[in-house]
Amino acid sequence: MSFGRLVVPSLREALGIPSTRIPIDVTTLVSYVLPPVVCYFVVAVLAVTPHTRAVRIGLWPIVSLLAFRAALSVDMSLGKTERKFLNVDMVASVYRHYTSSKVPRLTRTSLQLSMCSVATRTLDWTLAKEPLVRRLRPTNSSPSTMMDIFDLVSNLRGHGWEWSRGLYIPRETRPVNRIAFAFCTLLSAVVHALICGGFHRAVLSFAPVGIGSIPDGSSIFDETLPFLVRYFRASIITTCTAFAIYSSLQMAYDLCTIPAVLFLGQDPAQWPPAFDAPWRATSLGDFWGRRWHQWFRHTFLLGGYPLSFVLGRTGIVFGAFLSSAVFHQIAMWALGNRVEFWNMLVGFGMMAPGIVAERAFYEMTGRRVGGVAGWIWTMSWLLLWGNVMIEGFARAGMFGCSSSIDSALPGASSGGAVGDRF
Repeated sequence: MSFGRLVVPSLREALGIPSTRIPIDVTTLVSYVLPPVVCYFVVAVLAVTPHTRAVRIGLWPIVSLLAFRAALSVDMSLGKTERKFLNVDMVASVYRHYTSSKVPRLTRTSLQLSMCSVATRTLDWTLAKEPLVRRLRPTNSSPSTMMDIFDLVSNLRGHGWEWSRGLYIPRETRPVNRIAFAFCTLLSAVVHALICGGFHRAVLSFAPVGIGSIPDGSSIFDETLPFLVRYFRASIITTCTAFAIYSSLQMAYDLCTIPAVLFLGQDPAQWPPAFDAPWRATSLGDFWGRRWHQWFRHTFLLGGYPLSFVLGRTGIVFGAFLSSAVFHQIAMWALGNRVEFWNMLVGFGMMAPGIVAERAFYEMTGRRVGGVAGWIWTMSWLLLWGNVMIEGFARAGMFGCSSSIDSALPGASSGGAVGDRF
C-alpha cells in the first residue's frame, strides 16, 4: 500500500471529512463552514494587533485544516450537476464573499467561502513581521481598529493598505456623487450581465456538454474537423469564454459595489474599477499586471516568492503563474470531474516565458513591447495558451454550469443550432 493511500484516508477520518459531500444546510453551515470563517476573522484581528506573530503562527495550521475540511465536505450544488459551480466558489473563492473581489452570484451563493483563500490569506498575515497598516480610509472618518479589520477581510487587492504597494488601480471614470456613482455602476452591472449571458450561450452552442467521451464535460476541439478549422473554432470558443468570464466578474463586482456605497457608508474611492479594458493590452505585462483584475495579485506573488531565491526576479514571475495554475486546478477539482493538471500548468505557466521574453526584448533594444505589434503579439500569445486553459475548464464541466442570466435570454433554446451549422 502506498503512503498516499495510507495517509489520506487517515487524514479524512481525523478531520471528520465524509466520504461524499454533505448538502449545505444550517447544520452543515455551523459544523463545517463557520469554524474556518471565525478563525479567518480572528487571524485578521491578530494581524492588525502588535506582538501577536507567535499566536498567528500557532493558529495557522488549525485554520488551514479547518478550511481543507470545509472545502472537501460541503456540497453547495445540492447534488445538481448544473450547480457544481457553487462548489468551485466554495473551494476557490471565499474571497468572493469576503474580499475585494467581492464577486459572483450574490443571492445564490452568499456562503461561497473560498477555503483556499482563507488558508492563503491567513498564511500571508501570519508571515507578516509587523502589524498590517491601513493608509486609506473613507472621507471624514476616524481611525477605527474594528473597521480596519472588516476592511482587511473584505479587501483582497489590499487597496489602501501598506502591504499592497505597487498595486495598479485603474483610473476612475464614474461620478463622485454617491447616487450618480451607484446608478452608473448599476448600468454597468446590467450591461455586463447581458454580455455574460450572451457569450455563455454562444460557448454552449459550440461546445455542448455531454457530447463525446467526457461525462458532464465537453471539449473545445472537434476531432472530426481539419486541423486549421479545428483550432480556429477552438479559438472562437476561447475568446467567447474569456469575455464571458470578464463580464461575469465585472457584473458581480458592480452588484457588490452598489450596496456597499449606498447602505454601508463606504466611500466610492474604496471601490475603484476592477478592470482596465484588458482587450486593449499591448503586452503580456500590461495585461496581467494592469488591465486584468488584480484580486489575487498578492496571493500569487506570495506563492512565487520561494523561487526568487533561485531565479531572482524571474523566479517570482514563474512562481506567480505556477501558483495561479494550482489555484485554478483546485477550482476545477471542486466540479468533481477528473481534470489533468497539465491544462492549467501549461496554460498559465506559459505566460511566464512570454513576460520574461518581453523583458529580454526591452534589455536588448531599450524599447518596451507596445503599439499595434505589441497588441498582436499579446492577443496571439493569450489565445494560443488560452486554448489550453479553456480546454481544461471545458473538460471539467464548467460549461455545463447553468446561469439565470442565459436562461432568461431570448432565443436560448436555438443556440445549439448555431454551433452545429458552424
